[in-house]
Amino acid sequence: MTASERPVASPCVNICALDDDDICTGCQRTVEEITRWSRMTNDERRTVLGLCHERAKASGLIWMLPSKSDN
Repeated sequence: MTASERPVASPCVNICALDDDDICTGCQRTVEEITRWSRMTNDERRTVLGLCHERAKASGLIWMLPSKSDN
């Protein structure tokens, strides 16, 4: 992280509960990702955010928005 680069913000939404796979139902991070977050580089954090997004899509928590061409 460069001196001018701001830290990537945590995806925590203060809904802290683990599912059966030990993934937080609020932010979709694993226990390891949560505990390591403060020591991760911004690149690592961006990777984790991508994984969280994929987990949320796979679990049905988020849906793909229709593209403008679908209207």
